Amino acid sequence: MADADDVKMEPSWKSALEEEFGKDYFTTLRAFVKSEYKSAIVYPAPKNIFRAFELCPFDKVEVVILGQDPYHGPGQANGLCFAVNEGVRLPPSLQNIFKELESDLGQKLEHRTGDLERWAKQGVLLLNATLTVQAHKAGSHQGKGWEQFTDAVIRLLSDKKENLVFILWGNYAKSKGTLVDWAKHEIIQSAHPSPLSAYHGFFGSKPFSKTNQYLLAHGKQPISWL
Repeated sequence: MADADDVKMEPSWKSALEEEFGKDYFTTLRAFVKSEYKSAIVYPAPKNIFRAFELCPFDKVEVVILGQDPYHGPGQANGLCFAVNEGVRLPPSLQNIFKELESDLGQKLEHRTGDLERWAKQGVLLLNATLTVQAHKAGSHQGKGWEQFTDAVIRLLSDKKENLVFILWGNYAKSKGTLVDWAKHEIIQSAHPSPLSAYHGFFGSKPFSKTNQYLLAHGKQPISWL
């Protein structure tokens, strides 16, 4: 990542987050990430660190799905939470997300790719709380400043926009609900889609139909999830 003036990010987001880029924690974070990419294998590729923002500009956001950490295996992380690059085997959590999607909407998926770019381009911000990770070391970039940055993103969306849907899967994501004004936005929360918890409240939670019902009720376009 470059100097604060030079952070490469989609223009509407860059403008909205300009204040964050000038803060001390972001300067420290930037230096840490830069050195990590030089000295270790880090995911996703540098050009994809802010891909979630690139594909879903600030003024287009209608839904936020929150993840915790990028995948740390080769070829998986692509800058969108829960997503993987095209051609990569679907991780268990994403397999379960697709199972719930088909069950919820009562239809078969048209798109089997795990990239999820099609969701992002419709206004679904697929945001990880931590945007980078060292290969094969889950959580290795947690506590370095990314969470402060992504918390600011969530607060900004809550403050500046209305009638968004925040989908919070698992206890970590649910903890971010405190950053959202529940009077202005819809919060849909359940267990995490991981195999460890999917049968304890994720399956049957119907997040996709609930999201579309809320969007339609507020005069917005539903998401074409399939």
